[in-house]
Amino acid sequence: MIEEYTATTRSIMVGVRSFYLTDQSQPEDNHFVWAYRVRIENLGTVPVQLLRRTWNITDSLGRTQTIHGEGVIGEQPVLDPGEQFEYTSGTPLETPSGFMSGFYHMVDGITGEAFDIAVPAFSLDSPHLPGRVH
Repeated sequence: MIEEYTATTRSIMVGVRSFYLTDQSQPEDNHFVWAYRVRIENLGTVPVQLLRRTWNITDSLGRTQTIHGEGVIGEQPVLDPGEQFEYTSGTPLETPSGFMSGFYHMVDGITGEAFDIAVPAFSLDSPHLPGRVH
């Protein structure tokens, strides 16, 4: 069973599941690849829009890379109350494990107020480890 990591900020719930991609990884070359599926759900009463993202990607040696970008997968989705948005993306690492966390930079669709919502830290573990690390 694949664990879902969740966090709720200002009535916006973010759930993430990660998947190791054996077919895209080359452990002998220290190249390990994961996909992650994100679900963003508006549990609140006002529409919101995701404008930007910030990811912190940390490998098992403690090296962290911070990535900023517009939207997600080329979109800046608007979520009305009760709506959700899902997407899949991925990341490579040079180590067989790590983790990711981050923020989505949102805007309130009524007041225009900008705010951040947390993306929960989630594990990137491969079968090339003796046991689950994170």
